[in-house]
Amino acid sequence: MNDKEQYRIQQEPFYQPQHDEIALYEAAYEARMPVMIKGPTGCGKSRFIEYMAWKLGRPLITVACNEDMTASDLVGRYLLDANGTRWQDGPLTTAARIGAICYLDEVVEARQDTTVVIHPLTDHRRTLPLDKKGELVEAHPDFQLVISYNPGYQSLMKDLKQSTKQRFSALEFDYPEASIEAEILCKETGVAGDTAEKLVKIAHTARNLKGHGLDEGISTRLLVYAANLIGKGIAPRAACRMALVRPITDDADIRDTLDHAIDAVFGG
Repeated sequence: MNDKEQYRIQQEPFYQPQHDEIALYEAAYEARMPVMIKGPTGCGKSRFIEYMAWKLGRPLITVACNEDMTASDLVGRYLLDANGTRWQDGPLTTAARIGAICYLDEVVEARQDTTVVIHPLTDHRRTLPLDKKGELVEAHPDFQLVISYNPGYQSLMKDLKQSTKQRFSALEFDYPEASIEAEILCKETGVAGDTAEKLVKIAHTARNLKGHGLDEGISTRLLVYAANLIGKGIAPRAACRMALVRPITDDADIRDTLDHAIDAVFGG
């Protein structure tokens, strides 16, 4: 299996369009424009990129960013082996060489001195300097850089520099409208329509508490978890407590409020 096939998505991921994001992304890819996907946790950002990579027939290399990630983790490093040292490309370098879409998930988690290395790939140069190796990688014509970013968690210490933000076009995501979100649950999990609508109703109750005791509301991802538990025979109220409430808060008052909402929707 060659490098491109290794990273190619073989089966169509399920994605439910919300607006015109597919057409906008296709145009951005046609121009090889760097794209920033903004939105709250669990609203479908990563699934959208997987779907677009499949739709465009491009390999996808995903990097889960974290605060310990160094520039070498992205671009590559020399490794010791039995014959001495050898260079190993990092995921960003690999994507640039083979013409993949490189998706830096939650890029704000990475250190700012690490994210600076992406800058030459996001303008007219489309190059990646490998300083330790003394090589300048010219990005493959099909290469595109995509980052995701959750503005809800931004702070003075954890935010993207303007010099980074202004190198990207941006698509803004949010949780889907109630009818679309219920449809997603039905298609993703096979749960009954009325149950899906009830789960979405609970999610909206939690999302109204964002900024009033909750940092984030209940995500579409968590709704899928709850629907899957219900599909395995777990009682809806127990499934909701396990998948929707306990993961997002340890505050007793908020927990009780959401537990009461579950009882009201599913019958207490």
